[in-house]
Amino acid sequence: MRPPRPEHCELCSARRELTFHHLIPRKVHKRAFFKRTYDRGGLQQGAFLCRLCHSAVHRAFDEMTLAKRYTTVAELRQAPELQRHIAWAGKQRR
Repeated sequence: MRPPRPEHCELCSARRELTFHHLIPRKVHKRAFFKRTYDRGGLQQGAFLCRLCHSAVHRAFDEMTLAKRYTTVAELRQAPELQRHIAWAGKQRR
């Protein structure tokens, strides 16, 4: 079950149209490690991101890196690869 849709991007806090980002990419849900480690609800966890941030996350990391290292919004916010983008995206006009 998805969390309620916030009014702003969970990474850059900008008020834009949001897309749902699975914190554990759907591509890896069927792999044995993820089936053992997470229940169905855990695999469906996600964040609402603006298109700028959603694209940046997928440009910076491959699916396996996202699935193993960046499974929370807090971890994504702290990722050195995204720091400049988050600061830039928050300043962009709609």
